Amino acid sequence: MHSASDGPSELQQPKPQPLGNAVLGKEVFRFETFGNEGFWFNAMRMQQGMDEAKVTPKQMLAMGLHFDMEALDAGLRKTLEAEFKTDLSMQNAPLLNDPKTTVMLINSNAVIGMVPKDSNKDKMINIMQGDMVGVSCALCHTITDASVFNMPGGGSVGRRIDGPAPLTLNIGKLLATAKNSRAYYANLQLTIGGKTIGRASNGLEPTSSEAEVDAYLTNPAFYPVGTFDETHDGIGNPVKNVPLFRQDLAAPFGTSGQNALLENISNSSYTANLDMTTLATPEGRQFLFLRAGDAGVKIHENYKKILQETGVTGYPFVQAKLVGDAGNPDHAVGRRVDDQKLKDMTAYLFSLPAPAGAKVNTEMAARGRALFRTNCTGCHNVDQSKPVDAKLLNLKSIWPAYNPATAGVRGDPKQSAILNSPGDFDDKMVIVDASDHGKPRGNALPLLLDLNRTNLLLHNGSVHSLEELLNPNRGKKSP
Repeated sequence: MHSASDGPSELQQPKPQPLGNAVLGKEVFRFETFGNEGFWFNAMRMQQGMDEAKVTPKQMLAMGLHFDMEALDAGLRKTLEAEFKTDLSMQNAPLLNDPKTTVMLINSNAVIGMVPKDSNKDKMINIMQGDMVGVSCALCHTITDASVFNMPGGGSVGRRIDGPAPLTLNIGKLLATAKNSRAYYANLQLTIGGKTIGRASNGLEPTSSEAEVDAYLTNPAFYPVGTFDETHDGIGNPVKNVPLFRQDLAAPFGTSGQNALLENISNSSYTANLDMTTLATPEGRQFLFLRAGDAGVKIHENYKKILQETGVTGYPFVQAKLVGDAGNPDHAVGRRVDDQKLKDMTAYLFSLPAPAGAKVNTEMAARGRALFRTNCTGCHNVDQSKPVDAKLLNLKSIWPAYNPATAGVRGDPKQSAILNSPGDFDDKMVIVDASDHGKPRGNALPLLLDLNRTNLLLHNGSVHSLEELLNPNRGKKSP
C-alpha cells in the first residue's frame, strides 16, 4: 500500500512509433498474408487436413473461430441466419453440419483470419480448385458482435469487431487440424539435450509422430484455450491472446517488452509465426543461435530434418525482403515484409477504440477506485486513456517466488543470461526478452481495458477472473 495517487509519478516514455495510413492498415490487418498461404498449404497442409477431417462450420465455431456474416451473399446469409436459430442439429441445420459449407465460408472470406488467395491466378476464389488459404492478424485479434450467434465457449457470428482478443480460440486444436502439424516444431514444447521446459512433463522429439504432436496441441493442460505459443524457443509457453485496440497506449510490445516498436512485432509474426520455415534458413539458424546458443542450433537442425522428412520444399514462403543481420529486432529472422504496410497497420491499431466498460454499481466502483489509488497506482494509471508506463517490471517484484537458475548459454553474450525458475510464470521470458536491444528481462505492463470480458488474466492465463487474481488465498508468493 502507498499514498493515494492517480498513477506512477515518473512514467518511462515509449519509443516514437512511425505511422502510416490507417484506412490502408485496416486491409492489411484483416486480409494481408504476405504469401504465408504457401506455408499453410505446402508445409502445415491445413486445407488438406480440414478436408480430410471433413470440418464443418459448427466444428469451426466450437474451435473458437468467428464468422463475418457481412462477407456472405444474401442467399447464403439468410439461410444460415435461420439455421443459427435452431438447435444446430443435422436435421435442423444441415448447412452448418456440412463440410461443403466450410468451403463456401472460406471462399467468401467469412472465416475471420483465414484468408483465401487467388493462388492459381484464374481471377476466382475456390480453395477446392488450386487456391490456398493464408492467415492474417485478425485470426487472433478480432471477434464479432455476435449479432447472429454466439457459441458458448466457442466463436461467434455477426459483424467484425477488430481489436478484442478471441479468448475462446483453441489455437492448439486448430494447428492439430493441419495434416502436418510437425511443421510447427519450433513453437512447441521440445526436449533438447535431455531437458524440457513447459507445462508438459515430457517434451516432443524430432522423431515424434503427427499423432503425438496433435496430442500435445489438443491437450488444454499443455496448450490452454485462448493462448498462443508465439516464441521460437522450444519451450511450451503459450500466452493469452492479447487485444490490439488502443495500441497507442501500450508500448513496449509483447509480454517481455521485447519489441519497442509495434511494427517490429508485426514483422516477426509475419516472418516467423505465420511462416516458420524461415527458421530453417541460414538466417533462422543465426537467430536461434544468438537467442538460445547450441540448443537453438539443435532446434534449427531438427526442424530442417522434419521438413525434409515430410516433403516440404521451396521454403521460405513469406514474401519478404532478405536483409540479413538476423537477431536485429527490426528483422529478427533476417527478413522484413513491406515497411509501408507495417506502418499502415500500426496506424490502424492505434485508431481502434477500446470496448465500452461494464455498467456497474457506482458506489461499489467508487470504493474500488479508492482502493485502486492506494494499492495499484505504483504501476497502473487510474485513467486508462493514458499510456501505460513503458518500463519493464523486474520478475521478482511481481512474482516473489521467482527463483531462477541458469538454463543455458546464449550465442550472443551481450544478451541476458538464460534463466528458468520453477513454475511457468517466467517461461515466456526464459529465452525471449528485451535484452537484444539493451533492456532488462522483465514484464511489460498491460492495458487494463476490456476486463469485464476477460476470462484469462496474467500473460500465462493462469488466473480466470479478477476475483481470483485479487483473492489473498492465492498466497503472498503468487504472481
